[in-house]
Amino acid sequence: MKTPASANHRRPDPEFPTWVCEQLAELPALKSRPMFGAHGLYSGETFFGIVWQSTLYFRTSHATVADYDAADAGWFQPNPQQALKTYREVPTKVLDHRATLVAWARRALVS
Repeated sequence: MKTPASANHRRPDPEFPTWVCEQLAELPALKSRPMFGAHGLYSGETFFGIVWQSTLYFRTSHATVADYDAADAGWFQPNPQQALKTYREVPTKVLDHRATLVAWARRALVS
């Protein structure tokens, strides 16, 4: 069973949202908007990702969730009362490779 990614309790890095946007800069009309202590990622008007406490989450679908399951990626759960299980933590191996990260972001856009 998957656990919420918030169980990792990472120390927030204030530069992480900027780094994410730099990595994803080739996405059309990329924007980061503050939202409830996190940052929402948009391509145009399409909301596809969340940056929260130095963790990146992408929207998943039936077509993409198996990749997140294979990486044992946790879901977005900012507090015990709220969980967005359709947003899953982007695995470190994906974050480490810009081209792969962009490809996963593009898949999140069509989810």
